Amino acid sequence: MELVRLDPSSGFEVLAETERSQAATMVLAPGTSTGGPENRHPQSDQWLYVISGDGTAVVEGQEHGLGAGSLLLIEAGEAHEIKSAGAQPLQTFSIYAPAVY
Repeated sequence: MELVRLDPSSGFEVLAETERSQAATMVLAPGTSTGGPENRHPQSDQWLYVISGDGTAVVEGQEHGLGAGSLLLIEAGEAHEIKSAGAQPLQTFSIYAPAVY
């Protein structure tokens, strides 16, 4: 097994995929966000796991706190935004089923 090290400057990276799923990492600098009210994956669920950092997820208008060890399910079709808060980058690992990117 290869250990994947995250670089805060790397942004979003697809690590691997099959016909049925996809794994990716994302790093958001403090005070930045991605997504928004129009950001949806119409056919895919997203499991988002927080590796490190703090932030919030806004899913269908509801805010959820994120911290190291948090696991969030964003169901297919749900609008969502991920925001980094605090002094450290927000580092996440996501599984998309089926693949999105």
